[in-house]
Amino acid sequence: MDGLTISQARVQYGQVEAVKDLSIEVPLGTVTALLGPSGCGKSSLLRAIAGLEPLAAGSVSWRGRNMEQVPVHQRHFGMMFQDGQLFPSRNVSGNIAYGIAHLPKAQRQEKVKELLDSVGLSGYQDRSIDTLSGGQAQRVALARCLAPQPQLLLLDEPLSALDRALREELVITLRQIIRDLELTVVYVTHDQDEAFSLADQIVIMDQGKILAANSAEEIWTHPGSQAAASFLGYRPFLSAAAAAEFGIEIPGDTQLAVAPGGLKMCLAEQGIEANARDLRVRRGKYLAEVAWRQGSEEYSGQAEAGLGLHLSKKQTSQEVGLQIQRSETCVVPVSS
Repeated sequence: MDGLTISQARVQYGQVEAVKDLSIEVPLGTVTALLGPSGCGKSSLLRAIAGLEPLAAGSVSWRGRNMEQVPVHQRHFGMMFQDGQLFPSRNVSGNIAYGIAHLPKAQRQEKVKELLDSVGLSGYQDRSIDTLSGGQAQRVALARCLAPQPQLLLLDEPLSALDRALREELVITLRQIIRDLELTVVYVTHDQDEAFSLADQIVIMDQGKILAANSAEEIWTHPGSQAAASFLGYRPFLSAAAAAEFGIEIPGDTQLAVAPGGLKMCLAEQGIEANARDLRVRRGKYLAEVAWRQGSEEYSGQAEAGLGLHLSKKQTSQEVGLQIQRSETCVVPVSS
């Protein structure tokens, strides 16, 4: 394959397997997000790709070449970490130019200027690192990472230390740079919004294994398993009989998984009878934890209040009706 190929990779620390016989392909010019909770093995895998961690088994190949015997500095991969790891003794220009010291001075200066323009920090060449905000420091770290024109860009939670508004702003900047430079990227994150905003392919990991791997569009609508759907925020999971009560027919050996926002509270006479508790307002929407019984099964989930429904935050428990928005569901196997 003309890109990155990870085949049966295993990363081990003593007796602990951080990555377990994992295989992924990343085509040239695409972004693959390794998405999962802390401790799932995604950063260990990224470090193995970079050559910072040895593989206990398996292989990493770039454009058909096995990287096992290739030292880190000869792989021509760029890597950026959560804290940027800038050199405090160098100014912005010195940090960015660190990896291109072999170029003539005039060429280095021009390259630094181009990169600062691309990350939205025009004119920052002479600024000292301790005068930068968190977002500015990460932009400089990105520019430094891009300066040597890496063949593959490896990003390990680069935005996780920033507040949400700044993360959303930098995701837009990063996405534009990746597209403009036609970069091949492996992006580690626990943030679903980042993954879906940036990635062509999303790989959901847990306990060193792949739960699901697909395009960003397909993995949301077809996560393939209850574990993957649960990580993405689907809740609750209804049996075929319970789904039928909402007017939704699915095969008997499957479950209906309800996405965030798919469960709606309505007037009691307009839906399945349920009990609503813990009413709260978030981003202008009324939300509550709802619980209901269908036959011998008990279900619970988070629901939004629909139009025409008036609830009181003073009451600890209120009777409501429930409806499910079919477009905000997916079907997963019972055995998953």
